[in-house]
Amino acid sequence: MGKYFGTDGFRGEANRNLTADHAYKIGRFLGWYYGELRRQRDNDESPRIVIGKDTRLSSYMFEYSLIAGLVASGADAYMMHVTPTPSVAYIARVDKFDCGIMISASHNPYYDNGIKLINSQGEKMDEKTIGYIEQYLDGELEIFGEKMTEVPFAHREKIGKTVDYVSGRNRYIGYLISLGVYSFKGVKVALDCANGASWNVAKSVFDALGATTFVINAEPNGTNINNNAGSTHIEVLQKYVVENHMDIGFAYDGDADRCLCVDEKGNVVTGDHILYVYGRYMKERGKLLNNTVVTTVMSNFGLYKAFDSLDINYEKTKVGDKYVYENMISNGHRIGGEQSGHIIFMKYASTGDGILTSLKMMEVMMAKKKKMSELTQDLIIYPQVLKNIRVTDKTLCQNDPKVQEAVQKVAEELGESGRILVRESGTEPLVRVMVEAQSHETCQKLVDSVIDVIVKTGYAA
Repeated sequence: MGKYFGTDGFRGEANRNLTADHAYKIGRFLGWYYGELRRQRDNDESPRIVIGKDTRLSSYMFEYSLIAGLVASGADAYMMHVTPTPSVAYIARVDKFDCGIMISASHNPYYDNGIKLINSQGEKMDEKTIGYIEQYLDGELEIFGEKMTEVPFAHREKIGKTVDYVSGRNRYIGYLISLGVYSFKGVKVALDCANGASWNVAKSVFDALGATTFVINAEPNGTNINNNAGSTHIEVLQKYVVENHMDIGFAYDGDADRCLCVDEKGNVVTGDHILYVYGRYMKERGKLLNNTVVTTVMSNFGLYKAFDSLDINYEKTKVGDKYVYENMISNGHRIGGEQSGHIIFMKYASTGDGILTSLKMMEVMMAKKKKMSELTQDLIIYPQVLKNIRVTDKTLCQNDPKVQEAVQKVAEELGESGRILVRESGTEPLVRVMVEAQSHETCQKLVDSVIDVIVKTGYAA
């Protein structure tokens, strides 16, 4: 991770550690950079960059700041307005844009925001380009064999223009509808749109496929995104599904790149459940290339036990859908994701897509003529306890022989009946200790045994 950009873009509280000036400068660099790449190929046409945003109050400010920077540097800015992150990735790829920008802080509260950069293939921006942007933000750009403190402005007819591109969002909606293999007629579906980017997209897709669609949290006002709504507050949808006798419910986050489900009984269906249900469905049809599902280290031990019983292989990556995608690309795997609901269906999308995920879950239900509770009943999720401890030095703590001995002792005690995972936070001075076992009491006892050693060895802050 860089100074400004993490695994999911440049994120922070609006006008504190992520400002309108940052957005303007990012626009200035991208507009000039992609224009320069075109000029080096003897292409004098203006670069084309597509922009989407979620429903946060500050998203308009960042949108206008980015656009000002882009057109000042000679790029044409295409505005998709409020739209899900995966729609920007889709349009950047199919409409051959130089790059895409999504303004969103995903599941964070409304006062945070973020700038996600997407390349021309609909993938997260490469680290080299991110590095150039960070250098430019610090006034220390070194690029194309030259040191620069500023990039040139465009002049006269070379100044860029803005284009209303709401048609791009409509094309994305059409694409999702085209993936519907079965009619959803007669199925009562509840959608929790988190007062976010899916509010004007998801219902249209489900209605077009014949579902009887009920929507909650689809009245954004700029400050209510993710507020007691969406995938981070799944209990709201659980209550709605049970009280209104829904057949299935789907909850999205602020930018709709993740999805969690609620079955007809009100039980939560996590990303691990989704990987299990769809991975099994793919294997049954001979569609699971390499016989492998990609997960992160935070997936539940029960998922791996279930895959073992189905003779399905799995990969484990670091936490972050970026790492899941990289593994899938490198090894040719077709499905992967996170417990949080970021699921990547490689055949259909280059990023996690919440609405697409819900459509694929509906497909399995309709194909197998089963309720969601029936599809997930063979997956036993193990109890989990995760505790964070603030430490003086994350690396020294994890490498300490006494700490490692304590972790190894727990691993030996668990054997094949559970697991321990100790990892450092990527953003805070924390070490996370997680145990999964057959009882909550065992998890609690073993997590505490490792934390006690961390405290006794003097690493606790």
